Order: sequence, then structure tokens, then C-alpha cells
Amino acid sequence: MNTLSTQEIISKLEETSIILIDVRPIAAYNGWALQNEQRGGHIPGAKSIPLQWTQYMDWVEVLEEKNINKEKAVVVYGYDEEQSAGMAKRLIDLGYSDVGVYNTFIEEWVGNPDLPLDQLPRFKHLVYPEWVKMLIDKQKPLHYTNGDYVLCHSHYDHIADYHKGHIPGAIPMDTNSLESPETWNRRSPEELRETLLKLGIRHDTTVVIYGRFSSPVYNEEKFPGKSAGHLGALRCAAIMLYAGVEDIRILNGGITSWETEGFDLTTDEYKPTPVEDFGKEIPVHPEYMIDMPEAKQLLASDKGELVSIRSWEEFIGNRSGYHYIEKKGRIPGAIFGNCGSDAYHMENYRNFDHTMREYQEVASAWEEGGITPDKHVAFYCGTGWRGSEAFMNAWLMGWPNVSVYDGGWYEWCNDPENLIKAGVPEKQVSTTNSTTVNL
Repeated sequence: MNTLSTQEIISKLEETSIILIDVRPIAAYNGWALQNEQRGGHIPGAKSIPLQWTQYMDWVEVLEEKNINKEKAVVVYGYDEEQSAGMAKRLIDLGYSDVGVYNTFIEEWVGNPDLPLDQLPRFKHLVYPEWVKMLIDKQKPLHYTNGDYVLCHSHYDHIADYHKGHIPGAIPMDTNSLESPETWNRRSPEELRETLLKLGIRHDTTVVIYGRFSSPVYNEEKFPGKSAGHLGALRCAAIMLYAGVEDIRILNGGITSWETEGFDLTTDEYKPTPVEDFGKEIPVHPEYMIDMPEAKQLLASDKGELVSIRSWEEFIGNRSGYHYIEKKGRIPGAIFGNCGSDAYHMENYRNFDHTMREYQEVASAWEEGGITPDKHVAFYCGTGWRGSEAFMNAWLMGWPNVSVYDGGWYEWCNDPENLIKAGVPEKQVSTTNSTTVNL
């Protein structure tokens, strides 16, 4: 095991002769200064594999997914020598022959403002369990100066999920209060205002939101969405951004990350404290949600893309994906953005611990399919949940012109004037984490 200096790291990065692995928590990789270091973020090009992941059997599969092969030199760094040595030993045990450690990352790399660090542009809005714990314990977590916050436990018409156990202080938020069960589109501005006021949310309230991950079985459950609480939380976050909530904070990994840290849940019920005025006219950001006319304009434009965040089986028309949608197929002209296995999972956008996938991986996969930040990109799925999670990924990356096509496949296929396609497209481009298709 070699110990590399800062200059050696710089030289090898210029030669692209090494793979760097950042073994700190994902929050640190994204930009949080978890140990009060001078700057937050990671060395450009480094891969995120938190040391904590190695306690799971599945972690070895991550090496393959990230193309970390045994033929190339691997260098590990973390907050301290113990972290880097711990990961290096595991790699050596797996048969990696050229493994090094970089032990002066904090002192020499972070401490030198002339050396670059990459960050998730809006990392402050993707929080971690300790941040939430400090907030509810009336301490001042990093990058928080507000005195008004609401902690929300998201569920879809399934209050029993809240009563099963939630983070202390959290109030229940039913996705149905923000979207209509008739159309599954966002509710009207008046209805959104009424909901937010009842929940005690103004435009300048910090809203911290999360849900519970589970693995619903489509063929065995009449309403699989009732089990996809954290996916619903991302849907709520997107709608609240549209409405005008200025400070949305998403607990990365949902309630699973809270439990993984050993923090307690409670069954105590918490009631919201209603407010009288949202403070701004809803929607503050109408551009975050588009409807069918705008979706058609986007399909006809060379400056935008409509991206289908659906499974391959849905996209080629083998199944609709939902019990309540009969028609099968896809919107002609849309790009395939592959969510994962079905309408209630987002495997290609999440790590195996349910945290958001390394953002460069998502951006790289999108780029291979022609999905780039210089275009107006609108994401859609069946009814808005998966499209909203992809939207939140792009929003966290700071992409300037992103939307959710709110009506999605449900709205599109129910208009008899709209064309529908099925079958495997003629042009197909494979990407790292998914299969992206241009029609």
C-alpha cells in the first residue's frame, strides 16, 4: 500500500492514471464540511464509496457499477488515515493489486484554496441525519439561519405509515393534499395555498421532508404507491418549489438514513401550527411545471427535451405500469431516462442505501442521451412522482431550465388526438447506468 503526496496526486490526475475513491460520508462528498474543514466537496473526478457501505454485502457490486476495476491504480482518501487504510485493506483483500492512500487531503488539499474541489451545486438542500437531529434538538446546523421550520413525513393516503414511527417533531404530509387523485396533477394555486397554510408553511419557512422507503410488489398490491413514501416526498418537494417555498431540505435516503444512524423514531402525533399568509402569490415558479401544450412545444423544439423517467417495459409498451392506466406505449419523440424496474422504484437514480446516486453519474448518463443543462429539460413519468425525483436531481445540480411535465403518460394517453408508439425504437444509445433511447 503506497502513501501518495499531494504533488503525486496532482501529477497522476493530470495523467488520468488513477481512480480516486472518497470514503467519507456522501454528505461530505456533496459539499458539507462535516468536520469544520475550511472547504467542502471532493477532488474532481473522485468516486464516492463511503466506508460505511462496506458493512453491507452488496457494496462490492458498487465497484463494478462505478467501473473501478483491478487493472488500474486506485487511490483512497478520507477524513483521516484510519478511514483511507480501512478501505484500502478491503480493496486489497478483494484482489486489487495497486492500491494507494492519500492521507493529507484535509490538511493540504482542502487547506489550499488554489486546489479545486467539486460540490453538488445545491448540496445545502440535500441534508443528512445529523443535520436534522441538530435542528430538532434546537441547535444550529450548518447553513441554516432560519428560525422557522416544518419537518414533514410524507405518505400517500396512508396515515398508518406515519403512526408506524416517524422522526420526532415531524407532521404527516399526504401527497393527496398537493396533487389531485382525479388527474394526479398538482392542485390549483388556491388549493396549494390552503394546504400549505394548514401545514404552517409560508414561502420563507424551511421545509424538511422525507419518506419511508419500501419495495412494493406491483402484482400483489392494489395501491403500490402507498409503500413508496420517499418517492412521494420528492414529488411533494417539487410541487412546493413550484408553489414558492424557498428553502426545501430533503433528508437524503429518507427515514432509512435516520434509522441507520441509530436515531430513535416516535409514535407521538404532532400537529401543525397553521399560518394565515403564504407571503407570495402561488405559483412563484410556474416554470417548474409544464402541461401538455408546453410538452408538445418542447417535442418540436431543438432547444429542449422531454425525458421519460419510466421503466423499459413501460417505454416499449409491454405494460402501462399502473393498475388504473390501460393504454401502453410512449410519447413519440421523448428520450428514455430509465427509472429502474417499475413505476414505484428509482434504482438508477439511487444508491443501494436509498440515498441519491452520485450526481456526476446521473449527469453523465443523461449527457450520453443528449440530456444536457443548456436545454430546457422536462421530466415525466406516469403521473409525476418519478419525473419529480429526476427533476429534483437536476435542480440540486443547479440546472437552469428544468421542469416536470405534470400530466405525463396518464394525461397523454387519454387524449385520443395524441400519437402513441410502442416496440423497441430503431435508434438506441446505451449509457453507464441506464439505457437511453432517442426516438
